[in-house]
Amino acid sequence: MTAPAPGSRPLRGGAPAPVVGPLVDEALLRELTPGVLGVLVRRGADFAAAEDAVQDALLDALRAWPADPPRDPRAWLVTAAWRRFLDAARADAARRRREELVDREPEPGPAPDADDTLSLYFLCAHPALSPSSAVALTLRAVGGLTTRQIARAYLVPEATMAQRISRAKRTVSGVRLDRPGDVGTVLRVLYLVFNEGYSGDVDLAAEAIRLTRRLAACVDHPEPAGLLALMLLHHARRAARTAPDGSLVPLADQDRGLWDTAAVAEGIAILHGALARDRLGEYQAQAAVAALHADAPTAEETDWPQIVEWYDELVALTDSPVARLNRAVAVGEADGPRAGLAALAGLDPDLPRYTAVAAWLHERDGDRARAARLYAEAAHRAPTVAERNHLTRQAARLNAGAATGAGGPSPRGL
Repeated sequence: MTAPAPGSRPLRGGAPAPVVGPLVDEALLRELTPGVLGVLVRRGADFAAAEDAVQDALLDALRAWPADPPRDPRAWLVTAAWRRFLDAARADAARRRREELVDREPEPGPAPDADDTLSLYFLCAHPALSPSSAVALTLRAVGGLTTRQIARAYLVPEATMAQRISRAKRTVSGVRLDRPGDVGTVLRVLYLVFNEGYSGDVDLAAEAIRLTRRLAACVDHPEPAGLLALMLLHHARRAARTAPDGSLVPLADQDRGLWDTAAVAEGIAILHGALARDRLGEYQAQAAVAALHADAPTAEETDWPQIVEWYDELVALTDSPVARLNRAVAVGEADGPRAGLAALAGLDPDLPRYTAVAAWLHERDGDRARAARLYAEAAHRAPTVAERNHLTRQAARLNAGAATGAGGPSPRGL
């Protein structure tokens, strides 16, 4: 198992999930949801009405399938959802065109085998939607999660999430599924899902991996594979990221025996396959950095010069300030803290984690008093309780060392 190096290839050139009967496969319902929704939209149903009809059909399946399982679950759901949609259309006097459609086609034939999942990814990542709405709609329409599950995952009231999803559905209603979408936008939405991690009764990191696998199978482009590799490599370290008391464990201090070696191996294999296509993208570059961390037996054996090279590639691709910030950390490891501080000098101090990086580099350079002040300031700005507590401990450690005349160990990573 070997992590890729920049020189190794040419670089430039919602289903109801919580309560399911014993004979109803929850995973199957979630897999079938986007395809069934796509069939209804392709037949002319607007997105909001189609999504409501599919949810009703899924409830029908939960009630009917334990006693009478269908031979073709997808066809059953398509028929049930279409009938639900037609019933709603008949009841709505404003939809006279739907009434005419009912008269012409009272019982549609078998659904074609075309997979509309990719089109739904594009629809749910429509540029008219805010990132939070795009994520919620993707989890509902493509992921098959219920509104309650999504709300619990995001720690918001169910009514709030229902309103967010309803607004998103209204926004994309009327958008045709036959128009090309932007894969990059879809990837950003899936990455947002992954970064939410886990809360409530839904593991959003695992859900993001599942959805990205499906996208990678639908798209002839290496970047979805790059994102999948990145997710797997980060997810492989999950068990080692926090101590038993819930405190944050920096990468360099993690017990690598807790890392999921199967996920690491799969992620590296997928990454190699993506890089072999010689169409480098930002997620492949990020995955290469993660692979080099995963491939190092110990923190001291990390190949920091290669990581700097990969960050150079990432900066060239995106010119992202966050990538430049992470590059400064890598430069500090590869070439020393003075070089890291020089790389940090041109960046905006208001960047997330800028102050924490500056604190770490100044401590490495021997300026412990300044580092302690910066750690305390970074703790005040920290976005999470775990990160705030970690940075507060770093400041306290340096302050205690100054009081006793002993500096104590340097932090090994951020």
